[in-house]
Amino acid sequence: MSIGSDLREEPHKVGQAQDSKRTLWSPDLVPYLLSTLDALVIILSCVGGGIGYHVVAGTPIPNLLPCCAVGLMASFIYILRMSGIGYYDLPDSAKPGVEIAQILVCWFSTGILLAFFAFLLKIGGNYSRGAFVTFYFVVPVGLLAARKSIKAKLALAVTRGGISRLDAVLVGDHRELAALGPRDRLALFGATDVKEFRLSGDLDPGERLVADKNIFGALGDFVRSNNCREVLLVLPWSDDARIDFVREHLKDLPVSARLLPDLHVRSLSNFVSSARQRVLAVEVQRAPLSAAERFVKRSMDVLVAGVALSLMFPILILTGIAIKLDSEGPVIFRQRRKGFNGKEFVMLKFRTMKVQEDGPVVIQATREDPRVTSIGRFLRGASIDELPQLFNVLKGEMSLIGPRPHALAHDSYFEEILENYAFRHHVKPGLTGWAQCNGSRGATPTVEDIVERVKLDLWYVNNWSLWLDIQIMIKTFFEVARKRNAY
Repeated sequence: MSIGSDLREEPHKVGQAQDSKRTLWSPDLVPYLLSTLDALVIILSCVGGGIGYHVVAGTPIPNLLPCCAVGLMASFIYILRMSGIGYYDLPDSAKPGVEIAQILVCWFSTGILLAFFAFLLKIGGNYSRGAFVTFYFVVPVGLLAARKSIKAKLALAVTRGGISRLDAVLVGDHRELAALGPRDRLALFGATDVKEFRLSGDLDPGERLVADKNIFGALGDFVRSNNCREVLLVLPWSDDARIDFVREHLKDLPVSARLLPDLHVRSLSNFVSSARQRVLAVEVQRAPLSAAERFVKRSMDVLVAGVALSLMFPILILTGIAIKLDSEGPVIFRQRRKGFNGKEFVMLKFRTMKVQEDGPVVIQATREDPRVTSIGRFLRGASIDELPQLFNVLKGEMSLIGPRPHALAHDSYFEEILENYAFRHHVKPGLTGWAQCNGSRGATPTVEDIVERVKLDLWYVNNWSLWLDIQIMIKTFFEVARKRNAY
């Protein structure tokens, strides 16, 4: 039996053998590991410098708690500032070459800030000046050594394929993708193992269109299952039709998308492949919210929803009893809706109708709708029927503020008639939103109604801020009191 047949018969064993030699790194853990390492270097240098200074000076070793406090404060300031410039993130942390200037400038300016705070707060008396000077000049040596060591580890992991970027994907023409060497991928992603989606090379326009649609279907599934945040496009800039096609299909995905210079542009600009350089690209779609903004928004969701549920628990119980006594059927109405990234979830509401529609045809409520129960009319007018969605918020399926989700049947129709409708799914749906507190609440019987709502929703997506969410919550109370379009 030939060697080639051996490999074909047992590919999984070959893969397992290769994987066993890999140093596995999670891209999500890299920033935390690197920042933790720097914090340890700073704190240990502070304590070690204090002990060393007093040993050399021949003085008794004092209480080391002030050393630990200074080290913690210094590491906090240093890491916060370096994180702001992406120092710990891939791909910068995986590029060869230690960032000597960045480290020295950041550290020495951090030391100056520490000295200023000590003088301002009059806390310098508890910490030896000699120990501080020793600490001040020992730390950069440790930071540079740690960075050089971790760079070597990361380079080894990249070489062995131990870093795989699952949060970013490459999409493009097969010739353009083939021209991106390992060093280019390292400069762009901080990894050489990046998921690729190669668009069709078929010369027939019809066949190519069908194949490309299938590829984008697979791309959407991958992005949603791996929570990808970036799509990098490698396409010929002269192919306007394909670029427009790609931009149109990216609207469904809440990711940032950048278009790289193609082979022709690179040749004109004397492009040189280098893992050290910053590669400039054209942003064709920006991510809706940064990681920090998502954290802030999620924190507010959990805090407010948790407090609201604890305060309104008696109302929830009384409402459930009233619904049960008023008519037959379940207390909670469940209906499938589309959420962030187009993922389906089951939205909860108090049942206010005699029917429970959740199929291909869903008829919107109208004024004096005979399907609405007696208690349901009151609940809808006061928006109490929406309170169970606080559980959706705690589960992370919804947010307090965001575009209101529609039934799947309505979503499908609106996506067909409105070009930018899919952008609503770039953020989590909300209990209330900018559209609702500006009068676009309730049913959307005409195309003009849904156009106005989508216009307001997209303005919210493009202009999000924590203060805007607070404003919307305040305005919502007044809108509920007015009972405008609530039936």
